[in-house]
Amino acid sequence: MKYEHRILLFGMGAGLVGSLTSFFLLWQCEYSVRTRITAAALIVFGWVVAVLTLHNKIVFPLRTLSNLLGALREGDYSLRVKGARNDDAMGELIWEANALAGFLREQRLDAMEASALLRKVLGQIDVAMFGFDSGGRLQLVNESGKRLLGRPDTEILGWRAEELGLAECLSGETPRVLDIVLPGGSGRWELRRGSYRDKGMSHSLVFLSDLTRTLHEEERRAWKRLIRTVRHEVNNSLTPIQSVADSLRVLIGRKPLADDWQEDVKGGLELIAERAEALDRFISAYSRLMHLPEPSFSQVDVAQLLRRVAGLETRMSVAVAAGQDVQVRGDRDQLEQLLINVISNAVEASLQSRPEGEGQVSIGWQADDDAVEIHIDDDGPGLAEGVDVFVPFYTTKDHGSGIGLTLSRQIAEAHAGALTLENHSAGPGCRATLRLPAKG
Repeated sequence: MKYEHRILLFGMGAGLVGSLTSFFLLWQCEYSVRTRITAAALIVFGWVVAVLTLHNKIVFPLRTLSNLLGALREGDYSLRVKGARNDDAMGELIWEANALAGFLREQRLDAMEASALLRKVLGQIDVAMFGFDSGGRLQLVNESGKRLLGRPDTEILGWRAEELGLAECLSGETPRVLDIVLPGGSGRWELRRGSYRDKGMSHSLVFLSDLTRTLHEEERRAWKRLIRTVRHEVNNSLTPIQSVADSLRVLIGRKPLADDWQEDVKGGLELIAERAEALDRFISAYSRLMHLPEPSFSQVDVAQLLRRVAGLETRMSVAVAAGQDVQVRGDRDQLEQLLINVISNAVEASLQSRPEGEGQVSIGWQADDDAVEIHIDDDGPGLAEGVDVFVPFYTTKDHGSGIGLTLSRQIAEAHAGALTLENHSAGPGCRATLRLPAKG
């Protein structure tokens, strides 16, 4: 039975006893038949009106609330119900329903604004983004992705990754670099993947960043730096060689020759040989920098390695602070070479400030679950402001090659680590920090 019908029956049943009692008392009175019938009709009419009024008072607010909830379900948040009060049950229900409608309206406005902002951001970023469902069908694409595929989203949504030429983007490790040829572009792309959920289902997000332009710019800058460095070093050697050669040509061309011409020629040739040797050292250093071999990994005991390297330094005593027993996975020889370079620079910096040998160089290390950090501290003059000591062939030494720190940083990066240098915040000197992944 419907709820409305149950309300009618309940109202009829509630008024039945009173109506029958009224009929009984009415027929006990000495009224005319016409009066009794009229009174009985009025009683029945009042009974029916009261039941219908009760029915409407209960059903009408419920239907109104039902319409409000239906409007909310359809996305219409402008409808409100009158009669909201705080001093009766139905009024409180209406007030809560209106408050819910207002809250949902604000939530939808916030969601629409956030969605509009997200669409604008995705449309402006220069990264192609694709969303695929669990079946590998395209469900989401931004403007860069549409340009890369060369088609509007209305034509490609629902297509499988294989049909779009993106099948390899859904498998394999990330991030990684891919060579991809698509209708809207080709070149080298960095692939990254993520995930999101839509209607409870897991979807895959694919991000493709164009590396071609960036690589070309980096390559151009690298060539400029290389040419500038090579030109500087070659000119440093060729200029005196050319000058001495011109002087020797003039000297030999004199008639008669000077009495000491042989000594002048000998001195000039020695200078030419010296500058040629310096140029050969530069070429050898550059070749060594460009051909760093791949590390041969093994387990390396940090404490043992540091004590061994510190013992190789003879110009100054290097203090090794006690630390926890820890191992790293790396190439022992390359790590040893890295530490020798850094410690040698630290000792030379300390001797520069205290030539009498009173400087101090210390080594320490600390480890956590993720990494091991090795610190080399000196009390030298520190780093000059604005100078990048990791620039290849930069050196402050008279006979330095300028590749020691550059080579050391390459070794650190080959071990998935990092090498940094920074001045002490309090006091002279600087700290070199080698960070390596912890033992896996």
